[in-house]
Amino acid sequence: MSVVQLVPRTEEPAGHPSADPVVSVDRPTESLPARPAPPSEPYPLDRAFHASLARFTGGISPLALSLAWLDWSSHLAAAPQRQMEMSRKAVRDMGRLLESVAHAPTQKPWSVIEPQERDRRFRGAQWEAPPFNLFAQAFLLTERWWHDATTGVRGVSPANEAIVEFSMRQMLDMLAPSNFAATNPLVLEKALQSGGENFVFGWQNWYSDLVRLHSTAKPAGDEQFVVGKTVAASPGKVVYRNGLMELIQYHPTTAQVRPEPILIVPAWIMKYYILDLSPQNSLVRYLTGQGFTVFAISWRNPDAQDRDVAFDDYGKLGVMAALDMIGRILPDRKVHALGYCLGGTLLSIAAAAMARDGDKRLDTITLLAAQTDFTEAGELTLFVNESQVAFLEDMMWQHGYLDTTQMAGAFQLLRSNELIWSRLSHDYLMGESTAPIDLMAWNADATRLPYRMHSEYLRKLFLHNDLAEGRYRVEDRSISLSDIHAPMFVVGTLADHVAPWRSVYKIHYQVDADVTFVLTSGGHNAGVVAPPDQPGHSYQVLIKAADAPYVGPDEWLKQAPRLEGSWWPEWAGWLAARSGAPCDPPQIGAGGVDGLPDAPGDYVHN
Repeated sequence: MSVVQLVPRTEEPAGHPSADPVVSVDRPTESLPARPAPPSEPYPLDRAFHASLARFTGGISPLALSLAWLDWSSHLAAAPQRQMEMSRKAVRDMGRLLESVAHAPTQKPWSVIEPQERDRRFRGAQWEAPPFNLFAQAFLLTERWWHDATTGVRGVSPANEAIVEFSMRQMLDMLAPSNFAATNPLVLEKALQSGGENFVFGWQNWYSDLVRLHSTAKPAGDEQFVVGKTVAASPGKVVYRNGLMELIQYHPTTAQVRPEPILIVPAWIMKYYILDLSPQNSLVRYLTGQGFTVFAISWRNPDAQDRDVAFDDYGKLGVMAALDMIGRILPDRKVHALGYCLGGTLLSIAAAAMARDGDKRLDTITLLAAQTDFTEAGELTLFVNESQVAFLEDMMWQHGYLDTTQMAGAFQLLRSNELIWSRLSHDYLMGESTAPIDLMAWNADATRLPYRMHSEYLRKLFLHNDLAEGRYRVEDRSISLSDIHAPMFVVGTLADHVAPWRSVYKIHYQVDADVTFVLTSGGHNAGVVAPPDQPGHSYQVLIKAADAPYVGPDEWLKQAPRLEGSWWPEWAGWLAARSGAPCDPPQIGAGGVDGLPDAPGDYVHN
C-alpha cells in the first residue's frame, strides 16, 4: 500500500467542462475498480445550460418550483368558495389587529395571536411592548394566513403542496420583523446602550464571513478545533486503506476488552469524526472506556476523478472491506456494527446482502438516525422529484461531484430560522459572536459527493424507494431487509429534520429481528452526540421482540418510558449483554501497517 500524499489537483477531467480545483490524493495500490469509459452524454449543451443556471438558483430547479406553484394556483383559481373563505379570514384577522392597535395601551400582549412554542424569534419582554408586539402579531397573522392558503386546496398533489408551503414560508421568514433593526426592539435597545457600536461589530462580522466565504479559511473561532489534536484525537492507527476509505483501529484504554469489536460506518456526506469530537464529546473515547475494541471507517473526500464511483462501491470497498480486515485482525469474531445517517442506510443494505448470502459475521446492528424507507423523509423530499433530480444531475455532471455549498445550503433551508435568520439578527444586527463549539466546527468541515453515487442514491432510494419495496439489488441480485435477524438497536432523534424519527421507526416492520428503539431529545447531530456528563438529555426506550405484534409510532410514544440522561449508557449496557466475557486486547492491525499513519489518518484532511 502506498502512502497518500495530499496534492492540489488542477487538471480537468477528460471530456467534461472545467471543474474547480479540489484537493486530491494519489490512489493507493488497492484502488477503485476500473470501469469502461462512460458513453457520450446526451444533449451536453442542455446539461451545461442547466449547470450554469444552478449557480443562480442555489441548485434548486426553477421548473420544479414553477410546476408546484402552477398546480396550487390553478386549483385555487377553480375553487371560488375556498377563495371566499380565505378572504373572510383576511378581513377577520385585519379587524382583530386594528382593534388591537386602537386599544394598544391597555391591550394584553399576544391578545390576537401568539408565537408557537418552537418559534424563538419573538422571545423576551421587549417584544411584549407596543408597537413591537403589534409588528410581531401582524407578521404571525400573515404567516398563518399563508399557511392556510397554501395547504388543503383540493386537487393539489401532496408533493406540490409541500413545495409551495415550504417556499412561501422561506419568503415570509425573510420579512420577519426580527430581521430588521427598526422593528426589532432587542437591536434598538442594544444600539441605545452601546451608542450604535453593535452595528460596527455587526459589519465586521459580516465582512469576516464574506471573506471566509470566498476563501478556504475556517469560520471565526474554529481554529481551536484542529483535526488530530483537539478533535478526532482518540489514539489509534490506520490499519487498512483503499481508494475509498481508511480503517482506523483505536487503542484500548482498559486492561481487558470485550471479544466482539465495534465497527463504525459513518455517512460520507460528513467527516467521520462526528463520533470522535473533543474528548468530552467523543463516542469513540466513551466506547473504548467501556472496554470495547473500536474500528471506524474514514471516507475519502471524492474529487472530479471519482465521478463514476457507485453507491455499491461504498458497500464493497467500505463495509465489506472493513469486515474482511477486522476478520484478519480478530479471526472468528463476530462484530457489533454501527451505522450513522447515510452510513446506517448503507449498513442496512450490506446486512441484508450478507443475510441473503449466509454471511453471519454481524452479531448486532445499531442504526443512528438512519432511514431504510424514504416515503416520509421529511422536508428533504422537497428537493427530490424527477425535475429536481435531473437538475442536480446536470449540475453534478459538470464537476463530477456535488459541491459542499449545495449540500450545506439545502440543510440550512430546512432550519432557516435557526441557521440563517437568527444568525443575521444575532451576529450582524446585535453585533455579537457565538462562541464556537466542536460540533459546529465539524459541521463546517464539509465533504463532496460523487456524481454517479449521489444520482443512484436519489433515484433508487429517495425517488423509487427500492430498498423498502424489495427492488434493491446488490451484485445483480435482490435483497430484502426482512432477511436481517441480528438484534438491532435503533436511535431516532425527536427534532430530526434530516431523518424524521417516524421514518426511522419503520425499521420495526421491515426486519425479522429484535428491535430496541430509542427516541432521544435533540436533533440529527446533537441528539446523537449526547455524552453522559452533559446535562439536558432525555430519551425513551422500548424493546420489540421479533415475534411481537407491531406497535405504531404514536402508540409507542405513549408506552415507552421516559428516562433522563444520555442514551449512551443504555446502548453500552445493551452491547455488553450481547458480548462475551472480557479478554486481552487484540493486536493493532494484522501486520504490514508500518507505512500507514496514526489516527485520524490522511483521508480526513482532504
